[in-house]
Amino acid sequence: MTTDTAPGGPAAAGTEPAIDMDAVLAEIRRRRLEFEVLRHVPQDVVRKLQQIGCYRAFVPREFGGDELSPADFCRLLERIAVADASTAWVASFGVSSVYLAGLPPERFAEIYGNDPDTVFAGALFPPQPARTNGDVLTVSGRWNYCSGVTGASLVGVGVKVEGWDDGGLPRMAVLPRGRVTVDENWDTIGLVATGSHDVVLEDAEIPRDWTFVRGGKSRREGAIFRYPSMAIAAQVLAVVGLGTAREALDVLAEMAGGDGSITGAPLLAKRAYVQAELARSEAALAGARGFFYDTIEDAWQTLLAGDELSQQQRIRLRLGATSAAHAGAEVARAAYVAGGTRSIVRHHPLGRAMNDAAAVAQHAFLGLGTWESAGGALLNQPGVPGYP
Repeated sequence: MTTDTAPGGPAAAGTEPAIDMDAVLAEIRRRRLEFEVLRHVPQDVVRKLQQIGCYRAFVPREFGGDELSPADFCRLLERIAVADASTAWVASFGVSSVYLAGLPPERFAEIYGNDPDTVFAGALFPPQPARTNGDVLTVSGRWNYCSGVTGASLVGVGVKVEGWDDGGLPRMAVLPRGRVTVDENWDTIGLVATGSHDVVLEDAEIPRDWTFVRGGKSRREGAIFRYPSMAIAAQVLAVVGLGTAREALDVLAEMAGGDGSITGAPLLAKRAYVQAELARSEAALAGARGFFYDTIEDAWQTLLAGDELSQQQRIRLRLGATSAAHAGAEVARAAYVAGGTRSIVRHHPLGRAMNDAAAVAQHAFLGLGTWESAGGALLNQPGVPGYP
């Protein structure tokens, strides 16, 4: 067995021992029922995600980060998703340094200069109206779907400020996790352990220089900070669906050669419909995965060359994410159906995979409406702000 260790960052500097990636993934898989009961990924596992580099993936090396490429980070998340989708979803917010680069440079440096493994959780919607007194905002409200908030040290919430021209894009205010109240109301059938609870604030004061426009211009140099922030935000979620579907097909293949049916029917492996479904699903997953990574690599090479992305490249980045999410959901469901009666047992991996992959494809960045947005953009029709 090949053993991977955490790349770069503090571990490489000698502050921590290297961590065994295979051991971390085995532990995540072993404990995922525990995570479901808790409805969040516990802090000791978040710490291991920090150690394997999830949260410093795009942090500049000057702050102890790894400066991974988008494709490398997505491959890391995909591996985690094969072990547990919820854990990969929580790890995906290692992307946060890309859009926190919209903060003033001194604030970005304050965050990552102190800790390149900082864990950020954001709840953008619904944006709440904020009052201003000079350069200080005061905001109250409730925000939904703050994934990973229980393991975060920083939280962002969506605000809208009358008179501030944000180009139709949402603004996010950043504050320490200890200043928000977490209403632990996350109760779902998919991505159960993401801890995507509501967060609540009452008359919280936040300086303007701790806010940024989500999807706006980055204030840092470098290829990753010129990569479209909304595209990568969608990609790191979509890839969770790819990894989840991969697990579903692996589980189905293992089941197929196992015990026979209690009714005396042939082994799953000998049934023509299972054979055909497995073949179709492998092809569908490989196709979506190939398109997904090809669009990322194409855009990345363009940016590394110092060129700007074309509109077509930007659209394909978003389209590749939508395609990956929906292919993952369809493949996981097909595996569940092919698995027969055994799949319906509570906590069976095929049932979990089907629900997790379906939840990925329900996200606002990846849902059915994003097909329409992509098609409209391909036909040069007006679209929503921030797309592609």
